Amino acid sequence: MSLVRVHNFSVSLDGFATGEGQSLEAPFGHAGTRLHEWFFGTRTFHGMQGKSGGSTGVDEAMAAAWGPGIGAEIMGRNKFGPQRGPWEDHEWRGWWGEEPPFHTPVFVLTHHPRPSLEMAGGTTFHFIDATPPEALRQAREAAGDLDVRIGGGPSTVRDFLAADLVDHLHVVVVPIVLGRGERLWDGQEALEERFTSESVTTPSGVTHLTFTRR
Repeated sequence: MSLVRVHNFSVSLDGFATGEGQSLEAPFGHAGTRLHEWFFGTRTFHGMQGKSGGSTGVDEAMAAAWGPGIGAEIMGRNKFGPQRGPWEDHEWRGWWGEEPPFHTPVFVLTHHPRPSLEMAGGTTFHFIDATPPEALRQAREAAGDLDVRIGGGPSTVRDFLAADLVDHLHVVVVPIVLGRGERLWDGQEALEERFTSESVTTPSGVTHLTFTRR
């Protein structure tokens, strides 16, 4: 069976995966871009921007594992955009422009389903009201023999961890303290009993943690 994977998921030293106060102008709230600076220098990020160059070290090796073998993604509504409640603006097409970097079907979890949104480059957003097991069933059907990525945000990753549906988890601990926002680890006591873990620290100052299902 295909694997369920989380990649490049950044958290602060105090466990926050996003800041407080998300808005159109501040996708990560008061955290700004601080959780993701390690990623911006990589060749993988440069490629997403249609640019050449970028680092080729350990940060790049970890970042680049995000894409190969993925056939579908599941994300929470707050990753797709800043709107809450019923959709007021159907013109909103996500943070990523007309050609998002996913190039696969993407299942957006929301209590307010809307028609699917087909984008350039092979990405189609499907807006579904579903439990983690049901969302995974749909994503696996779309992915075929390929893996499914859980893209975030933190509440979505927590829900899939709580349902014991994650096979591979890559968390990047960034040496900043946010103090407020949304945590990743709440409710995940004894996580280590289900996974084997490895870690590596890179010159950028971050620590990459990988958890693989036992």
